[in-house]
Amino acid sequence: MLLFFIERDELDIKDIPISKITNDFLDYIRQMNEQNIDIASEFILVAATLMQIKAKMLLPRPELTPTGEEIDPREELVKHLLEYKKYKSVIGTFTELEEKRLLLEKRGNILQEIKSISEKSDVESELQDIDLYKLLKVYVRVVERYEAEKKKPVHTVVPYPYTIEQQKEFVLTLVKQKKKVAFDEVIAEMPNKIAIIYNFLSILELLQLQMLKIQLGEGYNNFWVMEVNPVS
Repeated sequence: MLLFFIERDELDIKDIPISKITNDFLDYIRQMNEQNIDIASEFILVAATLMQIKAKMLLPRPELTPTGEEIDPREELVKHLLEYKKYKSVIGTFTELEEKRLLLEKRGNILQEIKSISEKSDVESELQDIDLYKLLKVYVRVVERYEAEKKKPVHTVVPYPYTIEQQKEFVLTLVKQKKKVAFDEVIAEMPNKIAIIYNFLSILELLQLQMLKIQLGEGYNNFWVMEVNPVS
């Protein structure tokens, strides 16, 4: 799916605009939810990975290697995409070879093979050999299979009514009303874990766009959010 977005928009795979790709991927998952389509855990993992990369790129202090070089958070994702693209390029060849192979028929004595199959599928003979012990063994296997199916993990996706764009508007509106807003106040407006994450990412993106600025305060995680050029 990520490779589809990259090829569709003719993006440079080695310089992915992570913000655009993340929004496209989250929109795709949201559409799947609206259509009541089950989302595999791999989709959730990719979405979480994109959000993590996006958050790292928005942070003002990049990670550095021991030699002092800046680490690009997209590097691991690009490596996986290039590897997937390499394998995808040969899928068509393998599919063509498979189709050709399925058209072939191995040589053999057809009459002898039909006779052998009919002997192995002698239903009357099988019924004569059935006893209570064999029936119980079959019953036990069926019950075990049924119990195993019941214990299989079920992935439940809970859609949340938040998007980065909506929370950016929410934060901007809040700041315009109060001129200077503590992050604790933003949390108090929507005191749940997912909303806090969305609001924090929205603030990071607004800082990068230079639409907001922050002022650090005393204490742990204490800062205020303000307009860049407040109207007096």
